[in-house]
Amino acid sequence: MGQSASIMELGLHGRACVVTGASGGIGGATARALATERASLLLVGRRIEALGEVAAQASRLGSPQVETVAVDLTTPGAAVTVVDTCLDVFSRIDVLVNNAGGTTVRRWDDLTDAEWQEQWELNVMAPMRLMRAAAPEMARRGWGRIVNVSSSAAKRPSGMNMAYAATKAAMLSLSRSFADLFASDGVLVNAVTPGPIAGDAWLSDGGLADQRAAAAGVSRDELLARVASRTPRGRLGTNEEIAAVIAFLCSQAAANVAGAAWSADGGAFAAII
Repeated sequence: MGQSASIMELGLHGRACVVTGASGGIGGATARALATERASLLLVGRRIEALGEVAAQASRLGSPQVETVAVDLTTPGAAVTVVDTCLDVFSRIDVLVNNAGGTTVRRWDDLTDAEWQEQWELNVMAPMRLMRAAAPEMARRGWGRIVNVSSSAAKRPSGMNMAYAATKAAMLSLSRSFADLFASDGVLVNAVTPGPIAGDAWLSDGGLADQRAAAAGVSRDELLARVASRTPRGRLGTNEEIAAVIAFLCSQAAANVAGAAWSADGGAFAAII
């Protein structure tokens, strides 16, 4: 297991940070990155045992206090529960990382209305409700950071799962809207758009690499070589690399960054924005 290395003081010591989708992948790596900065953590996810494992790792890495909440964020009351828990435990909320999400390979004509709605609830409504609950609390104290984990598919849509790409694009719009509303109060809202990641979502048995290989009629190795070749970096990213970008956007060092959507895809998105 890799871990992010701090190269500067990010000003997160003692900050109360909420990370959703924290039971593994980018969320777990983000929890570890924030822990090395001695932030206090509220880890949110649906898999309580996995959350506990990440919490134990974060404690060993230096987080002074780590709590967990097992909840399905697509339920309407979940956001208030999460924010209220953070306020009860830490008496404040300083950072929110909206990372919960997931996708599968689905042809556009196979996607059902229920699957479209599921992606909408997960990628738009859940982060919106969390920001709606958290941002005013941050603004009241004059300091806050919100990072929305979108996807390179939001900027460069593909037909692999149209519902995922469309709702991740909506997340970017939502992120920008909240940034405009709260930047003058010291609450900085940004997004990050990772590309393919060498983690469980892609590389586990039956994961995205296997699904996309089957859809393309090629081997898994051929598919992964194709994906890597489309980036100037020439490889898939890692969870820790994305977590490092998120940690920076959460930090005091990012004091003049608001409303951005940072590509973290090895250069795959070929545009200067």
